[in-house]
Amino acid sequence: MSARTDTEALDNASAKGVTISSLRIALVEKLEATQVEIEDISGGCGQAFEAKIVSPQFVKKATLARHRLVNTALKTEIAAIHAWTPKCFTPEEWEKKQAEQTSSSAKEA
Repeated sequence: MSARTDTEALDNASAKGVTISSLRIALVEKLEATQVEIEDISGGCGQAFEAKIVSPQFVKKATLARHRLVNTALKTEIAAIHAWTPKCFTPEEWEKKQAEQTSSSAKEA
């Protein structure tokens, strides 16, 4: 169950020790993630996170199925925070995205 208030979320996160590092470790261990980028978008209180996750377990899965995998892997952690926004990619999708960003950056220069 997610926290109902910011105060409850903060208390839960403090008690359960949810950090960017702990989220990253769980994703690597449980989803075999090859790339994990997590940003605290809460302004520093550690209650809202946005993540980019690359895992071979996402291959041939729709967005909803990918999110369910992540949410299941982080069930305890998600219950202790206020907001969680995952963006899930297969290794191939991630490589393509990185190549596109590099290409567009080169065009701007």
